[in-house]
Amino acid sequence: MPRQPRLVLPGVALHVIQRGNNRSTCFLGESDHVVYLLHLRELAGKLDCDVHAYCLMTNHVHLLLTPRSTSGCGALMRDLGQRYVQYFNRHHGRSGTLWEGRFRSCVAESANYVLGCYRYIELNPVRAGMVGAPAQYRWSSHAGNIGLRVDPLIVAHEEYLALGSNEKSRRDAYRGLFDQVLEPSFLVAIREATNGGYPLSSDSLRRDIASMNPRRTEPGRPGRRRKSGSDPDFLA
Repeated sequence: MPRQPRLVLPGVALHVIQRGNNRSTCFLGESDHVVYLLHLRELAGKLDCDVHAYCLMTNHVHLLLTPRSTSGCGALMRDLGQRYVQYFNRHHGRSGTLWEGRFRSCVAESANYVLGCYRYIELNPVRAGMVGAPAQYRWSSHAGNIGLRVDPLIVAHEEYLALGSNEKSRRDAYRGLFDQVLEPSFLVAIREATNGGYPLSSDSLRRDIASMNPRRTEPGRPGRRRKSGSDPDFLA
C-alpha cells in the first residue's frame, strides 16, 4: 500500500521524531549536539519554521515546531538530516546512513495537546532515567523555556504565551506544568499519533480533516512493531 502524504497544516504545530537507523547512536559527543542545533536554528529560520521545544536523545530527536507552509517541515528535516549526516560521518570516520527512513510526525492542535507535547518532549530524559529533572538535561529546550538560560533557537508557541500576562508569570506557569504527571493515556495517544501520522487535535479540526480524508483521523500503522520490553521512549 502506498504511503499517505504527510499531514502538515501551515500554522499548526507538529510533533516530529527522527530516529537513528537500527537504534544506532546519533550523538557521540558535545560537538555533535552543538552542530545539530546550529544547523537546526539556521534552517528553521531559512525555511520559516518556528521551533518551540526539542530534545536530542542518544539515538533519536524530538521536535515541536510550527511550519508556515506545507513544504517547510519536510524541507527542514531533509536538509537538516543531510547536513548532519555529512558532518557526523566526516567527524567520526564513518560512512552510510544514520537516520531511519522518513521522520514521523503528527499535528498537535489545541492547548491541551500543544502543551502536552512540550512536556512529553522535555521529559524524555527523565523517563529514560538519564536525569532526575528536565532542567538537568543539557540538550533540550527546557532550561530555555523556564528561563534558566537564553536559547536563541526556541520561539514561544501562542499556547505558551497564553500561560501568563508577562514573561515571569509564563515561565512560572510553565514550570508548574512539570509538577503534574503526564497521564498514561496521553503517552499512548502521542506515540500512536506520531507513529501513525494522524492528528492530536480538537474535535472541530478532526472533523475538517476527516471531511477531506477519513483515514487521517484514525490510528495508522507504524513501520515496525514494538518489541516486547523495548524502551517506549526510543519508539515514542
